[in-house]
This record gives sequence, C-alpha cells and structure tokens, in this order.
Amino acid sequence: MLMALQTWADVRLPKIFGSHMVLQRRKPVPVWGWSDPNEKITVQFNNQTKTTKADKSGKWMVRLDPIEAGGPFALAVAGKKNTVTFDDVLVGEVWICSGQSNMEWVVKSSTNAAQEIQEANYPLIRHFKVPHDLSLSPKDDVLGGEWQAATPETVGNFTAVGYFFARELLKELNNVPIGLLNTSWGGTQSESWTSREAMDSFEEFKPVVSTIPKTLEEFASKRLEQLQTQVKSVQGELPGVAEVQQWSGTDFDDANWQTLRLPDLFDRKALPGFDGVVWFRREITVPAELAGKEMTLTLGPVFDADETYLNGVKVGTTTQTGQARTYTVRGGTLKPGRNVIAIRVDDQNGTGGFTAKEDQFKLSGAGQEISLVGDWKYRIADYNRNPALVNPNMTGTILYNAMIHPLIPYAIQGAIWYQGESNAGRAYQYRKTFPLMITDWRTRWGQGDFPFLFVQLASFNAANGTSATGSTWGELREAQTMTLALPNTGMAVTSDIGESKDIHPKNKQDVGKRLALNALKTVYGQNRVYSGPVFKAMDVTGNKAVLTFDHVGGGLQSSDKYGYLKGFEVAGADQKFHWAKAEIQGDKVIVSSSEVTTPVSVHYGWADDNGEVNLYNKEGLPAVPFRTDTWPGKTEAGRFK
Repeated sequence: MLMALQTWADVRLPKIFGSHMVLQRRKPVPVWGWSDPNEKITVQFNNQTKTTKADKSGKWMVRLDPIEAGGPFALAVAGKKNTVTFDDVLVGEVWICSGQSNMEWVVKSSTNAAQEIQEANYPLIRHFKVPHDLSLSPKDDVLGGEWQAATPETVGNFTAVGYFFARELLKELNNVPIGLLNTSWGGTQSESWTSREAMDSFEEFKPVVSTIPKTLEEFASKRLEQLQTQVKSVQGELPGVAEVQQWSGTDFDDANWQTLRLPDLFDRKALPGFDGVVWFRREITVPAELAGKEMTLTLGPVFDADETYLNGVKVGTTTQTGQARTYTVRGGTLKPGRNVIAIRVDDQNGTGGFTAKEDQFKLSGAGQEISLVGDWKYRIADYNRNPALVNPNMTGTILYNAMIHPLIPYAIQGAIWYQGESNAGRAYQYRKTFPLMITDWRTRWGQGDFPFLFVQLASFNAANGTSATGSTWGELREAQTMTLALPNTGMAVTSDIGESKDIHPKNKQDVGKRLALNALKTVYGQNRVYSGPVFKAMDVTGNKAVLTFDHVGGGLQSSDKYGYLKGFEVAGADQKFHWAKAEIQGDKVIVSSSEVTTPVSVHYGWADDNGEVNLYNKEGLPAVPFRTDTWPGKTEAGRFK
C-alpha cells in the first residue's frame, strides 16, 4: 500500500533580511516572507514571539512591537521544515538612499578617499546595496545583496553621500545604529522610480502609461517598432551591406551624413534612446612631419563595442563596454594632409557613444597632439534586432517595480535622495513629477509622511545655461525648491561644492553633513540651523531691489574675504538680465545695476554652472538659488514620453 508523502517548502524571507541588518527603532517592524499555504510561522526577536499563518498563496507577515535602539540580537523565523536565523541584528535608524549616480557614487571615489577608508571603523553603520534590476511588473524580492558593517575593508563601496550622512547621525545621536538601504542607479530619471498606478493618476502621464508594455514580449515588439520608426525619421532607410563596407575608407563621400560634436553620447541628444550600430567619421589634417610616424589614438570610454579605422586600416577593436580605448597607429598609416578616422560603435542596449573628457580624445605622438574634439559625421548602419530590458530610462515604473517595491514595507525612518540631472530637460514638469514620486512612496510604504530629504543639483556646466540663454539646471533646482511645500521634506544646497567640468563632484562629505543637519532638526528635534537663506520677498526702491530672506540664522554673510556678493543679476521690464552689485545690509541684500533703472526681477545662482554663488548665513550654509519672476522658462514644453 502506497502512502502519500507530504513535502514542505522552506520558510524564506526577502533578501533584505539578513545577518548584520538594522531594524527600525520605535516603530512596528514588519517581518514577512513565504512558506507553504496555511503553514504556521513563529518569529522570535529580543524577548518577543509572534505567530501567524501563511495565506493561501504562502505569503505571511508579522509585526514586531516597537523596540528601542540596541543589539546585537538574533532574529529567528521557524516553520514546519526549517528555521531561518539572522545574527548580529541591530536596532536603530534605517534610511533609504536612492537616486542616480551622485547617490550611487562610492566612498573610494570621493575626496580624501584613502584616509576616509582607513578611518572607517564604524561597526554600528550598516549598508545594503540593492543590485541593479528592471521589471515591467512589481517584484517581490531583490536580486541579491548583503548587509555590511562599515570597516576599512567594506566602506569603499558604500554610497558616499549615505555613509557621510550616517556618520554624522551616529555621532549626534549618541551611537544609535544606522542602516542604509542603498537602492540607486546612475543616469536614471524619476519616472522610472514611480509606480504605474501613481503615473496613471497624473493627467500628463496617462497617454504614456497606456503605452508602457506589461510583458517582455510586448516590450520587444514595441521596441523594434520604435527603432524602425526612428531610423526612418532620421535617415529614411538602412544602408545596404555593400555601402557600409565603404564607410571605413578615405574615398567615401559622407557629405549627406548628419553631424554630432564628440565626445558625447549619441543616444542622449542626436538619437535619443537608440540602440544599434552607428558609424562616425572625421577628417583630420596631419602635418608632414608626422606622416608615416607611429602614433597613439585615444578615445576614452566607449559604449558598447567599437571597431576603429584610420584611412581604411583597422587600428583597434574592443568589445568590453565602458573600457577606455587606446590604439596604436602603426607607422606608414598616416598620410600628410587629409586623413580619415572612422569608428563603428555597436550599442546593443543602454548608453551608447563616447564619454571621454576632451583631453582624452586625441591622436598623439612624436611630441605632438591632434585633438579629435569637434564635429563628426554619423549615420545609422543597423538597429538592435534583439531588444532587452536593460536601459533604466526605457520607460517609466521599471525601477520602482524591481528596486523599490521589493523593499516595502521594511520599516524605515525616511529617505535621502540625490537625483535630477536626468530630468533637467523637463524641469518644469518635475515640479509635479518629483512630488508625485515622493507621495507614491509614502502611500505604498504605509508609514505616513515619512521624512524625505533630497540634494539640490550642484553646479555643473551642463549646457552653458544662463539667465540670458535659459538654464535647464536652474529650472530643475527651482522645481526641487518648490517640492519643499510637501510636508516632512528637506533640501541640501550644493551649488558651492560642485565642479564645473564634472557632473560627479567628489566632495560628498559636505553633502552628507548638510542632509544630516536637516535630519537632526526636522526628524530628531535638535535645535539646529539646518538651511541656508531662502528668498522671502522683494521690494523695489528707486533703482534698488531690497531682498529679504528666511533662515538667516545668525545673520547673512559672504564667503568673500572682502564681503563682495556674487551670482546676483537684475532685469527690468525688458527681461534682459545684467550682473548686479549686491551688498548685505543687516538681514537684507540690496541689489542694483547701472543698466537697470527700475528692477523687475532678480536672479541668484541662475545658471547651470552657478558655483560662484557666495551668500551664506553665519552658520555657513549656502543660500538657495532663486528667481523672483515667473517668466516662461526653457523647459515648459518638456514632457516625459
């Protein structure tokens, strides 16, 4: 007689639960996972025992009672077949760290990295890095990851902003453990971090949401259709094989090709979102004394693969994406006078093109250099026939689904956020979409309006934007400032610590400190000045604009040793801005220009690269960039598509 055997599935928890983790203090702590349907689950932690029964799908959850900071403890979860135990569990403050590359930026790439790593003996700071992942539908779990304590061996790969934020909190909160849930991805847009339901609730997004695919098959079909349409709009048809074979040579006529200034990413501006094969050609003039000499061709990092030719001769090929290209041009290849460089770039997914700094983009040797910076001809050879979901900006929701939804409802204190660079082109819409994302996260976490602290964009010469030409970054900073209207939000201003030529400023220590000041005041109730001066009102007296501010702290000051203020502009009714003389008088700033008889508007720090700003309060916190007008901006027509 055969007897039926009952087999039991292992009890398991999401990967964010693990040894060395930090659980949130003073709040109910959800603990959840999966098992057999209707299986009894017992959870034990620090003298608490909670039991529950899995539902019909095998999902279960308990909520631990609020706990004070402390540890280390053990968390044990038992079912019929197995017991899962996590050791060295601390209770303290848990913060989500999210956004794009400046949040993902690691300690080992930041200012004074060697010393910071050597001194990182903070076992009460714990860090969990959520692996990059994309999904068209909400996922239950992240791909992997582990909790690590901050030591010289581990801290180099921590989020730098998050680590320096945590270090300040640890010091000021008397060694309360700090947990960092780092879920960030460089170059990403806020819409990708927003749920489909939230996007569908926003009228401007509804037409887009309806086109977001729900399956990989649907995605592949739509993606192929998009690429085919893009090729037709750019150049008509794809070239034949015989024609493409001529593109590396010197005799091919590329007069009807389009032009792009390199180094740059072609899928950002020239061919937005394009994946496929693109050829680039450029003529250079070689002096007679270099003809026939061996030279070195450097192109910097290329995404993804390349084949590079000089006068029809292949000088190098690399398939590793993002690797810096350095190729030897053998003697006899270069001719006196006209020479042609041709580069075949195969971008299968994600970023495509050249990211070299301008001084890396050159032909050099025999004591001379020929810069390759400038206009290149380009043409599409083919599109990617096997599209995969690898670009985090391909559509909305896909980062929320894979890198936020699996974390909910892990108990947290709040979130810190550093993002906006990828939304600058539609900054006006960001006034609504950024608050939409924050509200979405709060709603789904079910912890009320938890603190959400963010970093305002630093100074960077993104596109030479100014008051005269319009500044997308100025408008994005304004949208960030306007988001402070949401409850329990705070902003760290970083205009004074950016780098004109690097979108990734290395000083992440001050970023972390300024975020921590916000938290210490608004979250932890400490008596702190946490914000620099914020524009309040403007009165006009004759040819002078008199500005008043909130958050002046101990008073206004300039960082200039002579007291001069920089970064102020003034305009009259003609809306033409002129650099202004600005001086501090008590808690006011008086602004004027000999070119403007009756001021109508004042701008402060209104430029992509606004690093010259130098108005602070006595506590050393920089003033928030602002404008006093509401004249139409550069990004009002920009929309997520």
